[in-house]
Amino acid sequence: MPKLVDDTVLDGAFDIIKTNCTVMHVCSAEPTTRATAISLSLADVAMASGDFAFADGGTDGRKVTVAAKSAVPVDVTGAATWIALISATLLLLRTTCTSQQLTVGNTVNIPAYTDTIRDPT
Repeated sequence: MPKLVDDTVLDGAFDIIKTNCTVMHVCSAEPTTRATAISLSLADVAMASGDFAFADGGTDGRKVTVAAKSAVPVDVTGAATWIALISATLLLLRTTCTSQQLTVGNTVNIPAYTDTIRDPT
């Protein structure tokens, strides 16, 4: 018999992000902790629970869509390569982004993106 996990179980993992994420950082290198996400940050924007939507995954499992953010002020000049979602104490999720040069004083648009948890096999 194949393995089964209810959608609510997978949504529970994403709900931790939805409930606790306070800030999205655009980073110049791969963050490994909350502290490094902040230290590598080129731009940041506040997040709220409404910025996260759950749905069926493209193949199976569940996905979370993180809302787009527009005109986010750039605080530090550098090449953006990573996006990090943090809580008050944790690096909750990180993902790569299309590398682009950011310049202090300008703004950056962060497109919506998804992260998926696949069903067990």
